[in-house]
Amino acid sequence: MTKHDALTDVTGLRVGHARVEGPGALSGTTVVLAPPGGAVAAVDVRGGGPGTRETDALDPRNVVQRIEAVVLTGGSAYGLESAAGVMAWLEEQGRGVRVGPDPSHVVPVVPAACVFDLGRGGDFTARPSAATGRAAVEAAAATGLHARVETGAVGAGTGAVVGGLKGGVGTASTVLESGVTVAALVVVNAVGAAVDPETGALYGTYFQGRAAYPDPAVHEAARQRLAEARASHAPPPLNTTLAVVATDADLTRAQAQKLAGTAHDGIARAIRPVHLLNDGDTVFALATGEREMAPEAGPLALNDILAAGADTVTRAIVRAVLETAGGIEGPGGDFPAYRELYGPDLSPDSR
Repeated sequence: MTKHDALTDVTGLRVGHARVEGPGALSGTTVVLAPPGGAVAAVDVRGGGPGTRETDALDPRNVVQRIEAVVLTGGSAYGLESAAGVMAWLEEQGRGVRVGPDPSHVVPVVPAACVFDLGRGGDFTARPSAATGRAAVEAAAATGLHARVETGAVGAGTGAVVGGLKGGVGTASTVLESGVTVAALVVVNAVGAAVDPETGALYGTYFQGRAAYPDPAVHEAARQRLAEARASHAPPPLNTTLAVVATDADLTRAQAQKLAGTAHDGIARAIRPVHLLNDGDTVFALATGEREMAPEAGPLALNDILAAGADTVTRAIVRAVLETAGGIEGPGGDFPAYRELYGPDLSPDSR
């Protein structure tokens, strides 16, 4: 682990959240802001129901070399409008692809992806707008280097749910023996379960070697409570898990593309099932290039970064579930928090 066990442990990355205001609103936007000059970026989209913006620009065969920000948002496809607010703010800063003789002649490329949370607070029309995106990027810009990242029911995770439980935002990081930092931020909003129904343990903890098994009586009570809650979901909640996995290594665009793809393994370890037809699971990869890859290590040096990317995504998902303190109950359904069902002894602070 590094400074805060967070995405911002990759030097230069900043994270900001904003929430949709008003009665019946349960949605928001999260922005990952790259350092000035941008970061190498890639994306890997899986499942049959993605909602994205500007992802084609990240194809290594295309012209855009670096991007300034990534937007993760609620509001389904409507919420992709939040990226326009981020784009406008970046233009004001003169940040983007230079397209004219004047330094102000830029076009910011702002890739975005959305989760489905429409109507979860009761108001189907309460979803992120350009103003929400602007508020989130301004919040990111106002933070310092290596700032703590707020987790749980914030930003794009405000109305997120997972397998009938309250979902949210989680983050994690690690430093490799080479000194390279790898980190992830995840918005967990899935029909698939994060909890093993047989034991009550989080699937992701099996791969961390630190699974915590609830008392059988507590688990049985939790199962009954969750079954009652699921009966209130009509129709069943739609889904999508979003992630940004980042490193300070000097990756090529093709290497970043590989990192985005293998990071999906981290989702598959922690949520079951994933990548179905009504999933829009999307992973962005960012590389700031602050640390050169050792040339003597050869191309296989990337393997350590790929493995760490998947591992940090898994840990970020576990933290998203554990660090979401309270559930939601209202017109959009009843979604208790894991900690409400199993108690605070299973929180990350108690381990």
